[in-house]
Amino acid sequence: MSLVSASFSTPAMGDYAYDWALVDVETSGLMARRDRVLSVAVITIGPDGEQTGEFSTLLDPGCDPGPVEVHGLTAERLRGAPTFDQIAGRIGAMLQDRVLVAHNAQFDYDFLAHEFARARMWLPVSQRLCTLALNRQVDPPTDDMKLGTLATHYDVPQQRAHDALDDTRVLAGILRASLREAARLDLPLPLVACPPRAESQFTPKPPKTPCAYRNPGRLTSDGPLRQGMKVAITGETAHARAELVGRAVAAGLNMMSSVSRHTSVLVTNEPASGSAKARRALAEGVPVIDEHTFLRMLADVRTGSAHEATAVAVAPAAEPEAEPVAVTVDLVPNTAAAAPVLDAPPLPTAAPGVPVPAPRLPVPSVGTSDKPLAGRRVLVLGGVHADAAAARTRIVELGGSAAINLSASVTDVVLLEKGEGDRRMSRITTLELPVHDIHWLSAPTLAAGTAPRAQEPHVMPRGGVIDLPTPHGRPPAPEWYITAGWAPQPDCEIDVVAFLLDEDQQVTFDEDFIFYGVPESPAGTVRLLTGGPAEQTIALDLASLSPATRKVVVAAAIDGAATFGTVGAIQIGAALGSSGAPLARATLDAATTERTMLLAEIYRRGPVWRLRAVGQGYDHGLDALARGYGVDIAD
Repeated sequence: MSLVSASFSTPAMGDYAYDWALVDVETSGLMARRDRVLSVAVITIGPDGEQTGEFSTLLDPGCDPGPVEVHGLTAERLRGAPTFDQIAGRIGAMLQDRVLVAHNAQFDYDFLAHEFARARMWLPVSQRLCTLALNRQVDPPTDDMKLGTLATHYDVPQQRAHDALDDTRVLAGILRASLREAARLDLPLPLVACPPRAESQFTPKPPKTPCAYRNPGRLTSDGPLRQGMKVAITGETAHARAELVGRAVAAGLNMMSSVSRHTSVLVTNEPASGSAKARRALAEGVPVIDEHTFLRMLADVRTGSAHEATAVAVAPAAEPEAEPVAVTVDLVPNTAAAAPVLDAPPLPTAAPGVPVPAPRLPVPSVGTSDKPLAGRRVLVLGGVHADAAAARTRIVELGGSAAINLSASVTDVVLLEKGEGDRRMSRITTLELPVHDIHWLSAPTLAAGTAPRAQEPHVMPRGGVIDLPTPHGRPPAPEWYITAGWAPQPDCEIDVVAFLLDEDQQVTFDEDFIFYGVPESPAGTVRLLTGGPAEQTIALDLASLSPATRKVVVAAAIDGAATFGTVGAIQIGAALGSSGAPLARATLDAATTERTMLLAEIYRRGPVWRLRAVGQGYDHGLDALARGYGVDIAD
């Protein structure tokens, strides 16, 4: 089957024509650094869309096959199959010089990377394309983005779900149809560069055990130590550092790799050494004791207060209790005044700024007079940044969703000054989308035959809060995916990060900072996923987070001198599972000179997890933001 549809000539597909290697793996679990591949299938397709090769095999993983009820691969079926190292060469030859394609491509890529590393081989992939990310850009009118759902939408036959070879054949049909849609909308492909990865990154690491006790505060002059105290050590010690840490952890102390205002005590035999920890302790007024005193006090550590164990509760998606509160706070960096917070904990004082009020929002009904744009997606083109941001804010006030890119879900276009010169206008004209001027937002009238979609996510204004529901009958809760997207940037890179914070708004240890260099927490409960150069996702297994984690902050930072004012709007969406439809969506675009921005907070409130759209920016870089949350960043 060719990639070229009847409405496109071969030259028009030039930007979408590559040598592709479509991949699907079935695995013994979900964690690539721990679990193994049970079966693999690869189909190669040329730039003309014609299939050029196919290979599939079962594999002997040398371990328990895991959820047999999902993939149907029992130990008996896998017995006698080749091991991965025996077929790695053939797989590598099919991947060589091709773009790897998969549905949720980072999952398949990570598993292959680990398997190739175990086989002492290099994974020959320099680029990958995720059909899930591609379809998030296309945004077809489907209830979700699951492989089977997209197969039905694109009229691709599916015979055996979770069969690697059949899933890969289905993927081929979805890829062809998705590329046709991308060409129709003139969308750039979300290709991800895949540089060679160091083998050490694939070495399984035992998860660190978070301290089970709350921080009782600082050590007083007469002691004693209490369980949960945050303790840091610096300088030379008579006893091995590992021994001191081990004894302290066994006693219930929280051993930290850095010093912050929340540190209970610093242990050092050289208080005047001038080390970074000693300097910070002096600046913050943190008590300092020597090693001998610390060992003596370890013999009598008093009982602490355990973290409250909070399960993820089922929160039905009903009308909220409170009426919506208008949020009109401008995003001004480094403002000293603080606005009251209605229903959420404050932002960390280590990163100065204006906390945004947090209303709980009702879902507007489609077609109501006060929300005439409910269910509609409106794209704003042209204008200076402030005017475009004001227009998008007005769209949200009218119940609509402000789009940042052209997609199949866009229902209307608003043109500001010089908007007619946008390169997307020719495609918008071809698609016959309704085009309006700025005055339309004063009293919008809707063109006939442009009915909104029935399934639309909640539209959250900046500062809006919703409870994250767990669907009935689906325990335990699947992962939540918080996805941030923006318009492709030719001159800068944007990194999405996450901080796992305790009740003091601090990380428990440095590994609670998730970023491109460390894209997964030690226990695998929080992961950074890259869907393309203009999309990154934080995946959260809320049910498995430590009770010490009270909040997860999702932020973004710009690498270089650019600011979020030049980047424009950032869109965030929250979905259950990697292929789920967004439950909520917010467009954050009031930034001007900021280089870092808090996008969202997921925090505990009683038995429920909540999501808040933040949109608070700062002029400083990511290093300063991380230090504010207690991460030890080298100067």
